[in-house]
Amino acid sequence: MKIRSCAAIVFLLATASTAPVRAETAPETKNAALRYWMAFAEMKDPPGDKAIQELLEKTVTGEFAWDEKKLGSILDTNGEAIRIMQRATKLPDCDWGLEYGEGPRASIAYAPRARVLARLNTLEGMREMANGNSGAAVETWLAGIRFSRHLANGGPLVFALIARSMLMPNFHALSLEMKRGHLSEIQKKQISSLLKEMPGDCFNWGAAWELEESAGEQFLREMASSKNPAKTYESLAGFPMPEGAKPPSAADLRGYSEYTNAVQNALTLPPDAAKIKLAALEAQRRGLSEIAQNTIPNPLKINEARTEVYGARKELLEALSSK
Repeated sequence: MKIRSCAAIVFLLATASTAPVRAETAPETKNAALRYWMAFAEMKDPPGDKAIQELLEKTVTGEFAWDEKKLGSILDTNGEAIRIMQRATKLPDCDWGLEYGEGPRASIAYAPRARVLARLNTLEGMREMANGNSGAAVETWLAGIRFSRHLANGGPLVFALIARSMLMPNFHALSLEMKRGHLSEIQKKQISSLLKEMPGDCFNWGAAWELEESAGEQFLREMASSKNPAKTYESLAGFPMPEGAKPPSAADLRGYSEYTNAVQNALTLPPDAAKIKLAALEAQRRGLSEIAQNTIPNPLKINEARTEVYGARKELLEALSSK
């Protein structure tokens, strides 16, 4: 009996070791940026034909109606990239992994590809609407809005400005189709719900300015400590240092910091109030050194971009709430 029991135990252990192990599903990422990188990898370059490029741009802005014969194949070629991007917009986080410590040297090479992909997505919505699929069109344009917010997340001003150019065609398309009476009450609620989740100016412009300020300060400090300021300036800026310009002094750095902090605070105000505040800061900006002034983006132009998206969002919300 003991022998039989031992044999049985050995048999059970042997068969247990060869039994198939149940595979567990690997956890999926919550970081949308990783999926966007996958979408960029799937993208195919659009035709280099100038006429087609112009048609693409004018269709996105609503100047031309959707042309399936001329543009359909471009969307078909990029269909997988568009679908990956749309799924990514539903993820809760987006961290692009920017190397903030590199300051002005940090790579932003993916930003232009994001803009192209956003354009393709907007066109996909127009295609769906032209085919009578209003539900799919709305979902596509809402994905475009979420994509623009993800692009601006954690990036400097250039990202917010590109995100604005991605956002506006989707706002325009939704407004146009609503005026035409093509959207259902359910679709209107979908749009309203997303818009109400967004700040009035759609992105965190103050945070974007802060990152721009940080990169600019690093640029000025490298200039101040450089043995060859002109060479450092050209290597970072991409063009020669202005003739007669001097490297920034400690006083210049303080002035830069004081001014840019004041601008950042202004950009947290509603656009109309920010415009007044920024105009009052112009004398302070003109008092900065030439190098410092060249480093700073035009805050009034930035606020104009804020004003545009603020107005477009407000107009769309008002149209959605009207009967």
